[in-house]
Amino acid sequence: MRAILSDIHGNLEALTAVLADIRTRGVDAVHNLGDTLGYGPNPVECLDLARRMDLVLLGNFDQAVLLDPDGFCVSAEKSIFWARDQLRRATGPDREERLAFLGRLPRRHAEGDTLFVHGSARNPLNEYLFPEDIYNERKMARIGEAFGRLCFAGHTHVPGVFAERGPGRWEYIHAEECEQGLPVEGRRLICNVGAVGQPRDDDERAGYVLFDGDRLWFRRVPYDIEATVRKVYAVPELDNFLGDRLREGR
Repeated sequence: MRAILSDIHGNLEALTAVLADIRTRGVDAVHNLGDTLGYGPNPVECLDLARRMDLVLLGNFDQAVLLDPDGFCVSAEKSIFWARDQLRRATGPDREERLAFLGRLPRRHAEGDTLFVHGSARNPLNEYLFPEDIYNERKMARIGEAFGRLCFAGHTHVPGVFAERGPGRWEYIHAEECEQGLPVEGRRLICNVGAVGQPRDDDERAGYVLFDGDRLWFRRVPYDIEATVRKVYAVPELDNFLGDRLREGR
C-alpha cells in the first residue's frame, strides 16, 4: 500500500496528522508530489519530514524557493521569500543538506505505465488540471498523450479523478464517489490527490490518497487548524488570509 500526498505548503499540523493516519493504514511507501513549501508557517519542519519520505517531487513553490519566483500573486511571493529566509537562517548540520535536497528533486517519476507529477503529465511543474477541463477536449487529449495508464498529480488542491471515455473525452469522478475504493484496471486515469496543507474543495480537512495497485481511496484527516492559523498570524510576512482560508478549505 502506498500513500500519495501533495501540497503540504508548510502546514506542520496538517502533515503530522496525515502521517499519523498513514501509520495506521499498512502503508509501506509515502510519495510526495511536491509543494512541500510556501504559504505555511513551518517550512523547515515540513521539509525535514519530507526528507524521510520514499519519493519527493519538485513543486512550483519549491522551485521558487530555490530560484526567483515568477508569476505568483503578492501573498504567495511573500511567503516564498520568507520560506527561503527560514531555510537559510536555520542552524545545525542539516542546513546545507536541506537546500541540496531541494536542488535534487525530480519533476516527474515513472514506474512502468504509472506517472507521478506535481502539475500535469504535459507540464509536470506548472500546468493546472481542473474538473471543468473535461470540456476542453484539446487540452485533455494533449495531457493524455503524455502518460501511459495512470497519472497521479496535485497542484490544484482539489481531489478527484479524471477517467478517459474515448480519444480526448474524459469524465470527472468526485472524491466523494470513491468511498469504496476506485478500481484502476481497464481504463486510463488521472488522480489528483488533493492537498495536505491547503485544501480548496470546501473541506478543511487534510487530504491524501491510498493506492494498493488495484484501487485508490481518498482520505480526509482533521487537524488542529487553529494552531496553524495562530502561527500564520504571528508571522508578518505571511498574510492573515493564508490562515483564514484554512478554516473553510478554499
